[in-house]
Amino acid sequence: MKRTILSLLLLTGVMLLMSACGLLQEPEEASSTIEATPLVIATSTSQPFIETEESGGEMEEAANAETETDPAAAGELRLYKISQADSEVRFELDEDLRGVRKTVIGTTDQVAGEIAVDLSDLSNVQAGVIQINARTLTTDNNFRNRAIQNQILNTGEFEFITFTPTAISGLPASAGVGEEVTFTIEGDLTIRDIIRQVIFTVVAMADSDGTIFGTATTIIMRADYNLNIPSVPNVANVEEEVELYIDFIATAS
Repeated sequence: MKRTILSLLLLTGVMLLMSACGLLQEPEEASSTIEATPLVIATSTSQPFIETEESGGEMEEAANAETETDPAAAGELRLYKISQADSEVRFELDEDLRGVRKTVIGTTDQVAGEIAVDLSDLSNVQAGVIQINARTLTTDNNFRNRAIQNQILNTGEFEFITFTPTAISGLPASAGVGEEVTFTIEGDLTIRDIIRQVIFTVVAMADSDGTIFGTATTIIMRADYNLNIPSVPNVANVEEEVELYIDFIATAS
């Protein structure tokens, strides 16, 4: 009898703990299919900071950040939009689960963004806001998914993670079809209501069918975004570093 009572109390305690950590609560569903924030292509006098390998390492600032023009009239710039059907965002970090070290991987295809590119003059590259629907991130464990969405990312209130580019560096002067290029995009990464500056390293290539594909990677620290792991049974030693990847295919509009 005592053992039964003790077991019930223990079970009740575990259930209360799981409930407090959001493990039993169904997260909010995505409000809609994600759509890209339209990139208004700027004229050559209103571009963001661009640094190419042949600019001597000097940053060039736009003289007039107010000037805008229609994409069709913007020289050879071509607008590309990330395809959700062919793209994926994922995060990776390690944890001890029931005493075994494992890599946790969370993924979603709900990523959107636009980029304008002229392969013959990469100093004109312009990148728009990248949005990720945090409500659609999933791992291989439903309890973990609920904790991530309800407790860690609070996706009921903060549905989207956003990256707003502020500078592009390291591009060559031009690139041909099938030629791989590596460069960096610096910008503001917003998770919940916290904004931090991060730098993505991008490896990309264009093909002859009006498609750009590649991967953007960066590492953030959980502490920088107050991504605190709730105390739950069987989970320990969660890694501080979180690796972020955007595997993208963008097609010409």
